[in-house]
Amino acid sequence: MDDLKSKYLSQIADAADENALETIRVAAVGKKGEVALKMRELGKMTPEERQVAGPALNALKNEINSALVAKKAGLADAALDERLRTEWLDVTLPTRASRTGTLHPVSQASEELTAIFAEMGFSVAEGPRIDTDWYNFDALNIPGHHPARAEMDTFYMHRAEGDDRPPHVLRTHTSPVQIRSMEKMGAPLRIICPGGVYRADYDQTHTPMFHQVEGLALDTDISMANLKWTLEEFVKSFFEVDDVELRFRASHFPFTEPSAEVDIRCSWKDGTLKIGEGDDWMEILGSGMVHPKVIAAGGIDPDVYQGFAFGIGIDRLAMLKYGIPDLRAFFDSDLRWLRHYGFQCLDMPSLHGGLSR
Repeated sequence: MDDLKSKYLSQIADAADENALETIRVAAVGKKGEVALKMRELGKMTPEERQVAGPALNALKNEINSALVAKKAGLADAALDERLRTEWLDVTLPTRASRTGTLHPVSQASEELTAIFAEMGFSVAEGPRIDTDWYNFDALNIPGHHPARAEMDTFYMHRAEGDDRPPHVLRTHTSPVQIRSMEKMGAPLRIICPGGVYRADYDQTHTPMFHQVEGLALDTDISMANLKWTLEEFVKSFFEVDDVELRFRASHFPFTEPSAEVDIRCSWKDGTLKIGEGDDWMEILGSGMVHPKVIAAGGIDPDVYQGFAFGIGIDRLAMLKYGIPDLRAFFDSDLRWLRHYGFQCLDMPSLHGGLSR
């Protein structure tokens, strides 16, 4: 046993790598190693001999295993030291040119309009993009035969045959958030609801997914005059002009009564849009006084409260303000386009510091 101990401890000390160490382990304490073969000889010994040889063999096996573990740790430390010696970085070398990300125009326009309406006392409300057709249509006084509920305009979620749950849709506007906010917060209420919406349409000015912001104000004495002032102040602030003229045209929306489409005075001189001057008019949004049935659907008494609502396309606002000709480019994921039209991500818009810089 003393010869085996000297032999293997010497080999372990001289092992150059982990592969050599594994070969020694197998030869010494493996299933067919020399120590294991000595263990098998215990059965041929007398009880007195086994009492002496057994503990000695176990001690030898434990000593060899301990030496193997220690040598393996030593080899690992040596390998790490070698890596640290050869793998190093010269921190005095010049760095790569800095690359700063840019903010998408839709995100920028959303931040700008949020800052404007926040100054008027509006808070931001959000809701699910997949909602029931009750929130998306019925609660907004949109009847079952309305064209907007047809599958050619609205994306319906698949339902298994026999599923009796209410149909779900990709929301076609952010108006469902108004109903959910009325249910949750009651009245008086003053909110805007920005977010993505979905409709089956695709051309230069329409995409299947786009962004919209809707506003809602409810109180006991709100009128169309309040709506007019709110929209005028918003347009002046967003387009950063001192004066603006809006034209309200009678229209029809199921969720407002009376309803009005809003045009803004503008000019297109030399292909450049100028807001607030000229002889042209451009439609920018829809609005009106909230229909009593919509107020009731939100759990509020329409005999006590009334209010106004409006809806604006955020993508369209960004196109008009920043001279972007094609809506489809917003969703092409072209970094060259984003570098051209993007905004500094740390420049937060505010009415005091400026909206777009």
